[in-house]
Amino acid sequence: MTNASADRASGPTRRTTLTGLVGGAGALLAAGCSASPATAPPSRHTARAYASASDPTPGVMTLFKDPAFNFNGLFTLGGSGYGSAEVGEVLTAVNTINKAGLSAQSYTETFKTLGDQLRKPPGSGKPDTQTTRFRALRAAQYYAQALFFALGSDTPGSEEALYKAGRGAWDAFCERCDPVPVTARIPYGKTPLPVWFFRPDSSGERRPTVILTNGSDGQNVDMWTYGVAAALQRGWNALVYDGPGQGQLLFVDQVVFTPRWEKVVTPLVDWLSARPDVDTRKIALTGLSMAGDLAPRAAAFEHRIAALVAMPGVLSPWLGFPPEIREILTPDKAKTNAIWNKEVAPGLSPAEGATLKKRIEPFSVPAMLAARAGKMFTDFYTPATLIKSLDITDVVRRIKMPTLVLDYEFEQFYPGQPRQLFEKLTAPKDYVKLTAATGAQLHCSPMAPQQHCEVVFDWLEEKLSGS
Repeated sequence: MTNASADRASGPTRRTTLTGLVGGAGALLAAGCSASPATAPPSRHTARAYASASDPTPGVMTLFKDPAFNFNGLFTLGGSGYGSAEVGEVLTAVNTINKAGLSAQSYTETFKTLGDQLRKPPGSGKPDTQTTRFRALRAAQYYAQALFFALGSDTPGSEEALYKAGRGAWDAFCERCDPVPVTARIPYGKTPLPVWFFRPDSSGERRPTVILTNGSDGQNVDMWTYGVAAALQRGWNALVYDGPGQGQLLFVDQVVFTPRWEKVVTPLVDWLSARPDVDTRKIALTGLSMAGDLAPRAAAFEHRIAALVAMPGVLSPWLGFPPEIREILTPDKAKTNAIWNKEVAPGLSPAEGATLKKRIEPFSVPAMLAARAGKMFTDFYTPATLIKSLDITDVVRRIKMPTLVLDYEFEQFYPGQPRQLFEKLTAPKDYVKLTAATGAQLHCSPMAPQQHCEVVFDWLEEKLSGS
């Protein structure tokens, strides 16, 4: 690797590439987001790749000038179709943020205030159960938005409190569902996995079941939007869970991601298989965002999964970082951290620093705690090595069940990887690219989760109908 300080002296390449790096379900990469979409390989289910303008968010799709904040705003707005947001509330929040001046502080403060308001009774009178229920669901979404940018705000130490506020809203929503989802703590190492098992009714009928796997920075409310509601509408059960590096396990229990995700999913399948209301021949597994890597890893070893969906397909989360970041990592820990601490971290702007803190926190408890204290982490080597270890290239051929790989026009985090994963699969497989022609562009189709779920559940029902 060339000398990092010399790199910086020759131009701002590394530093400009850092801007907007907040990942998973969260932001646009400042570099590479205009990369040409990969051409879909032939498949009976391959969607047409429509031509579109070069701007991934034209016209009214640009809520904020900054692409990272804009992606989050669109993601929030998209949840309106499933009740996890309200169009007027989101657009009013957008106007408030833009008027105050877009920043992590104004974004976090505005969405936290909105969540707080929704956790109180409406001014119109005494709310009924459904009003309270969906106000809680929307509050969970808005707290999740506040949480996402908390590390870049004036109060980075509020992160855990914001998570707990969102979790409290999520639990309040669940408690008012009919039927109430079954909750449990499923054994996993020293820290049990919290799960929420949703059913269409309390009849006890054996039903197909989907295990919904979140990404590197999503919250449970996202799983409502990207699977639970759609599953219930179709008579399916749906299991939501926090794994290591996610939700409660990250923000409270301080357990980071593991590259062996089958160790996470197998206890979930064990638990489901013991239930009389689960058709064990029809257990599907989906993975959203970075879980497009985690779910395939689990399915490569847990063969009781009947169908797999990667949304999008991901071979290596590490390749989602720009090369200017990846080249910091060397085989030598001391050398790597010296480059990071002496030549890279001191040159980061506050916004760039907050971005890297957010990207790294699910992989390092010391990094997360330092960020909450307003400090930059000093050990780059350990979390970077963990992220690199999530590469599933060598295990994809072990997957045996039918697999759907989704891709997105203007995919900004893992461009090209969905097609690469698809091509490596030897199991029965299909590939679908969602496009700007119907507003379903960008990572995870933030503006079109209903289209997204239609594609996923139509495919699942077809594949499992004869199981």
